[in-house]
Amino acid sequence: MKIFLTGGTGYVGSVVLEHLLEAGHEVEALTRTTDGAARLAEAGAKAVQGSLADTDLLRGAAARADAVIHTAFDGTMSEGAAATELAAVRALAAGASESGTGKPVLYTSTALVYGIDPSQDRHEDASLPERSAQPVKGEAERALLTTEGITPIVMRVALVHGRGGSGLVTGLIAGAASSGAAAYVEDGSQVWDAIDVDDLAGLYAAALARPRAGIYNAKGDHPFTQRELAEAISAVAGAQPVSLPRASAAEKLGPLALILGAPGTLAGDKARTTFAWTPVGGSILDDIRDGSYRREAAPVRSGS
Repeated sequence: MKIFLTGGTGYVGSVVLEHLLEAGHEVEALTRTTDGAARLAEAGAKAVQGSLADTDLLRGAAARADAVIHTAFDGTMSEGAAATELAAVRALAAGASESGTGKPVLYTSTALVYGIDPSQDRHEDASLPERSAQPVKGEAERALLTTEGITPIVMRVALVHGRGGSGLVTGLIAGAASSGAAAYVEDGSQVWDAIDVDDLAGLYAAALARPRAGIYNAKGDHPFTQRELAEAISAVAGAQPVSLPRASAAEKLGPLALILGAPGTLAGDKARTTFAWTPVGGSILDDIRDGSYRREAAPVRSGS
């Protein structure tokens, strides 16, 4: 299968690329730089040089591919980045739909679309709240799911970890190492799900092998609390876990306080049953304390 991949030099996308190539697929991958193009070529992919703002390029690449996977994302969450993301998704969907053959288009969404209300239903068929940390993801989901002539696959992904990467995890470790404190909100009892990056890449490959349109929660088998996360980070960063009252958390953590103070679980096993996929990776807590993050702790490596 010929696949067009965005984000192929980023954290998630580079691991997805490995799994696709190992499965024997031919991959064209988007990159903004000549250095990225060289890295893609070395990995065994064909580079398509451009950016998410190049909608004509995206549409053409999607049109000539047999399937599309979109993992690239500007995490700044600015208005400009959101507009670019939404336009890119629409261009990819439009290009893939030109043949009318039901090409799979797999979109990387996030558990954050479920918002911050603890009472929110977090199954795939739930109505999403208006307020979330990344509202553009919900908009992009709707744009993809309403495009005719494709097989839209939306993955709502839990916190990704593994290989010493993921911007949130490495950012929290770096912040704790710098300040001497690993913060959690109130009692830190907020439960989150996580997924190993290789498990996620394996899910993407499985979804392309037997594509079924729909929304899927992507999570592993090891939920954790925010206090447990802070304790694990403290162990690797030489810091102390610190509870922050909700009222003062925003002042110290900014927008991150809303995310850390909210639930991060995902409900259901639809991805497992639909794609005959089973996660095998370990827990994020063990990965931080004794795995890839301890090995990478000095210096801490960020990911995108």
